[in-house]
Amino acid sequence: MSTLATMWTVLCKELRDISRDRRTLALTLFLGPILFPALILGSGSLAEKRARTQQQQVLEVPTIGREHAPNLVGYLATRGIKVVEAPEDLADALREQRVDVGLRISDSYAEDWRNGRPALVEVMLDSSQRDASIPAGRLTSALAAYGGEVGSLRLLARGIDASVASPLSIGSLDVVTPDAKRGLMLSLLLPYFLIITAFLGGAALVLDATAGERERQSLEPLLATPAPRGAIVSGKIAAACALGLVSLLLSLLAIKFSAMLGPASARNLDISMLTIGKLLFVLLPMLFIGTALLTLLAASAKSLKEAQSHMSWLMLLPMVPTIMLMVSPVKTQLWQFSVPFLAQNQLLLKVIRHEPISAQVWAVYLGAGLGLAALLWFGAVRRYHQEKLAISG
Repeated sequence: MSTLATMWTVLCKELRDISRDRRTLALTLFLGPILFPALILGSGSLAEKRARTQQQQVLEVPTIGREHAPNLVGYLATRGIKVVEAPEDLADALREQRVDVGLRISDSYAEDWRNGRPALVEVMLDSSQRDASIPAGRLTSALAAYGGEVGSLRLLARGIDASVASPLSIGSLDVVTPDAKRGLMLSLLLPYFLIITAFLGGAALVLDATAGERERQSLEPLLATPAPRGAIVSGKIAAACALGLVSLLLSLLAIKFSAMLGPASARNLDISMLTIGKLLFVLLPMLFIGTALLTLLAASAKSLKEAQSHMSWLMLLPMVPTIMLMVSPVKTQLWQFSVPFLAQNQLLLKVIRHEPISAQVWAVYLGAGLGLAALLWFGAVRRYHQEKLAISG
């Protein structure tokens, strides 16, 4: 039997075996397509609703010393900010999230105001609480607007043009492309989930086809055949890759349809079929790497439980570049496209932002990714050449 025929036979056998376990097959194929729409639709809707509610509703701000600044209190009311009596310990109320934002007006506010000195007002918040950002921003901008208006009126009262106090007119010119702006939300969530879907997409089949068969003592008859060990390993890896590829494709299609049906922020995303094709092409090396690595680990495990124990740390690996880029953002450099997980993260961001990818980047990425996959495949083949592999325990 030729090598290709052996690979095809093993591939069909493994796919037929996993198709009998309908629950595992359904989880493998449809967990991603269900999870991604839930993330996009759910998180997008919740974020829009939260922002809209916090921006439009009357904001009640517990204030210490509100009797010192009646004019300021009145101005804030015109901006939808209602000053209310502060609790006994406003700082504790902020830490316990009973209050989102507070205001403290200094006791010397009235005196400083009459004498033309800067009057102290302090915005109080717990910056570790995410719910505080929008209310604090509303209050800060209203205070800044009030200070600017009063400052201009004071200058005009002295016969001075208010523009004299502003020697610079500072503007902001955002050169972001519309595609990159639309891909901002996707760039926060998708890279990690897509990478882990590709990396572990064929895990169920790989673990059962290697460690599972070894535990059931059905691997020994397979290895006793004259079929080349490399063809047997390749057939198992190819079957897992085929299953992972289908799961990945379904997940990407689910992202496209959820973007079409989601809230306004999701509908602005440009997830064309060309983009899906690029994302799939970027993730293929990771699919090969993950499947080959799982095959090697499962072949080295003495039982199915031991092989499954590797999943805990394998799921953490795709998080490394995401956390690293959040803590310490770095400029994109060519060497990054040779580092597993980091390379996929950077390329996925480029595709999502519709940025051009040079031939040099593709060469480095595909060379490093496919080279690592081939190395792991070779390790798995060498492991299958060990006769003790067929012995359970």
